[in-house]
Amino acid sequence: QVHLVESGGGSVQPGGSLRLSCAASGFSLDSYAIGWFRQAPGKEREGVSCKSASDGSTLYADSVKGRFTISRDNAKNTVYLQMNTLKPEDTAVYYCAADLWSPVCRTPMETADFNSWGQGTQVTVSS
Repeated sequence: QVHLVESGGGSVQPGGSLRLSCAASGFSLDSYAIGWFRQAPGKEREGVSCKSASDGSTLYADSVKGRFTISRDNAKNTVYLQMNTLKPEDTAVYYCAADLWSPVCRTPMETADFNSWGQGTQVTVSS
């Protein structure tokens, strides 16, 4: 059974860093596109970053480019989202998701393209 579990969320001051983890079971993360999404209160879920399995290419939302980095550890079957220089507007519940239909990240990132989701982890950026 496909299962994704996020961890690493928490509270941090502006300018701080967090690293989110997404551990998979039931399938290999290196076979499918894996994305990170976030949802702030009262807002729609938005794509943050995606990593393709086919060539390892990555996508980032403009709002996080240069600050966030997505990576994958195949041995641990885990995907990470390193978040640096965090801003209050980064506050949201962060979800990882797998596109079990494709090894390639699609543009734009759409929630409907991802068919396996984790439960989410809260990130709060506040002074």
